Amino acid sequence: MFIQRNTKRIGDKRYHSTLLLHNYRRGSKVKHKVISNLSSWPEELVNQFELLLKGGKVTRLADLKHKQGKAYGAIKVIYEVAKRIGIIQAMGESRAAVLCLLMIMGRILTNGSRLYLCNWALDEAIEEVLKISNFDEDNLYEALDWICEQQAKIEKKLFKLRKNKDIEELFLYDVTSTYLEGMKNELADWGYNRDGKKGKKQIVIGLLTDKYGEPVSIEVFKGNTQDPQTVFPQIKKLAQRFAIKKVVFVGDRGMIKSEQIENINARDWYYITAITKPQIEKLREDKILQLELFDENLCEVEYDKIRYILRRNPERKQEIERSRDSKIEYINKKIEQKNKYLAEHPRASVECGIKHIAEMVDKLKLTKIIEPQSAQHKITYAINKEELEEKSRLDGCYVIKTDVPSSQLEKEIIHERYKDLTEVEKAFRTIKTGLLEIRPLFLRKETRTRGYVFICMISYMVTKYIWDRLKVLNIQQEFIYQTLDRIQYIVYTFGKENIKVLPTDYSETQNKILSLLNIKFPCQL
Repeated sequence: MFIQRNTKRIGDKRYHSTLLLHNYRRGSKVKHKVISNLSSWPEELVNQFELLLKGGKVTRLADLKHKQGKAYGAIKVIYEVAKRIGIIQAMGESRAAVLCLLMIMGRILTNGSRLYLCNWALDEAIEEVLKISNFDEDNLYEALDWICEQQAKIEKKLFKLRKNKDIEELFLYDVTSTYLEGMKNELADWGYNRDGKKGKKQIVIGLLTDKYGEPVSIEVFKGNTQDPQTVFPQIKKLAQRFAIKKVVFVGDRGMIKSEQIENINARDWYYITAITKPQIEKLREDKILQLELFDENLCEVEYDKIRYILRRNPERKQEIERSRDSKIEYINKKIEQKNKYLAEHPRASVECGIKHIAEMVDKLKLTKIIEPQSAQHKITYAINKEELEEKSRLDGCYVIKTDVPSSQLEKEIIHERYKDLTEVEKAFRTIKTGLLEIRPLFLRKETRTRGYVFICMISYMVTKYIWDRLKVLNIQQEFIYQTLDRIQYIVYTFGKENIKVLPTDYSETQNKILSLLNIKFPCQL
């Protein structure tokens, strides 16, 4: 191990550097590797260190006094990815922006409150990567207020950085809800709870993406907002914030209704959606659609300038049949249990038993199929075969509705674009219950709730970029960040100077991750 002083001349200027190197052999050749850059050290301290090396007291850097440093790998990768996809450029470099980037890292790598995040950051190389220190939970709350205020500008910059002429102006949109802890959130209200959490208020979240599933915008609505009511703000946003001239708006069934279609058509835009089973039945009654048209292969019917693309999914058909048979078997077992009780208790009421069974039948949506009856102090049931046959006719059937002319998009493309909504569903799964786990949400103020949800969207952009490149490794997303977080620097002490050095060798998995992401770590921090 030795010190090397270098001088490089560029034009009339000379540049000096001082490097700590060590020798190693590769075959018959002697190579040099940089251990640390000492250029910032005072010359006197460098000379003392050099004397120590030449005196033979230090042959390896490990001979110096040292201690374990902080976790570096994961937050450095997130930082580099955020920089690469334009997040840092869009957010800027203010203190509030950097604190938001810290919260993005925290959302990906850990879960907890703002106070917990401050404690977690003590063991992460936050100062080395983000160049920030001395912050508390109040600073993070203020940063949420800031990013809420800046959301429109940041989304616009991110879209502009990503957008190019090759991007088809097709946008996917869906909504979800998430429950809240506590009752004081300014956006919280009672509504259709998709989480199955009784007694919890909620907020509604709408996510708009491009056709590749890349988030474009996210918006938070009050918890009692119905899905169709969230559509117009997205149309307005696409026209005004993102200045889109031509749009094909893709939304799930029940979301794009007559009012939403009018708003879309008012801008000479198009839509793609699906219709509900009652709507399919109405079209059958009106002789616009025939049951015979539903097949595994796509079929198209055009009526009054509206295209209906039909298909019966055989796998879904079998799944529905199995589910219905399972429900009927469940009712049968419950009736057997009730009859056993009635046999053991002669004075028990058969009518009460029938009422209980009827409630279960109604809950399982089998009311017109199963008819509970009584005979000789027993409960029996009859299956209405005609109703069962009628219900099963549309098993696995779905209809996609669009006003996009066939001259622009063929039915196969329309079908594929509607299926692209799974990209939005995938984003919601990651944000809600997967890696990012947005719940539980403990915030109260509207601005901080909106800012927090926006943080989650940006976090998803980072994780999607990483996962798209690393899924070939066939390892869990959580493990990717765990193994990166184990890359820590080591602090060596000489005099009053500290040398922060990263490991020279990484695990096989760590090397693969860094290689696929094309990220290289420095030797010294």
